Amino acid sequence: MQKQAPDITSCAMFSAATKALSDLLSPAFRSVLFKAIGLTLALFITLFVALQGIFWFLALVPWPWLETLLAIGAGLGLLVAFFFLMAPVTAIFAGLFLDSVADKVEERHYPRDQRGTPLPTGKAIKVALQFGLLVLTVNILALPMVFTGFGAVVLLIINAYLISREYFEMVAMRFMAVDEAKQLRKDNGVQVFFAGFLPALMAIVPILNLTVPLFSTSYFTHIFKQVQRATR
Repeated sequence: MQKQAPDITSCAMFSAATKALSDLLSPAFRSVLFKAIGLTLALFITLFVALQGIFWFLALVPWPWLETLLAIGAGLGLLVAFFFLMAPVTAIFAGLFLDSVADKVEERHYPRDQRGTPLPTGKAIKVALQFGLLVLTVNILALPMVFTGFGAVVLLIINAYLISREYFEMVAMRFMAVDEAKQLRKDNGVQVFFAGFLPALMAIVPILNLTVPLFSTSYFTHIFKQVQRATR
């Protein structure tokens, strides 16, 4: 008889979320948190400077009305870029910090369990880049929906699925082969998907979204541990 997939209850998700928040605020995580926030801010500052430079060049026109229009376009472009690039940026940074954060989580909360094996650096970066491009592509394709009444909801659902899939599988890959990690996620697909709504919501809140890579790594490490223990 096939073994039934364990049920990740709302209580279990709440427990994982509170532990992840505690991890995020702990002294052991501060250096990684500051690095993640610093890199994210540096990326968007670079993007802002680049956009300002492009629009400044385009604004060298003899018509004041067009210059004003371009200035407004620059501001809107930065806002759209910040909104739509946060999820892929989060995905890319996950590959950079996942092993470091997951290792700290395991040491703090699961000292008696077998420790995960860090992914090879090249593989971790490759997976993160591929996922980042996937998230960016999906968000761009979903962009027209923003102008409908359901646009924000659709984007939230999409990112909840993508974030939950990526983080859960990357954490699971520390303990098992890639195919096994993907299968474990599929066996618990509905529950893992619903677990993804919290970090997806965080990803659209200014300032709070800077913490998403670290929070999600810790959060899905706890989710994975719950699944792992339930399947033993």
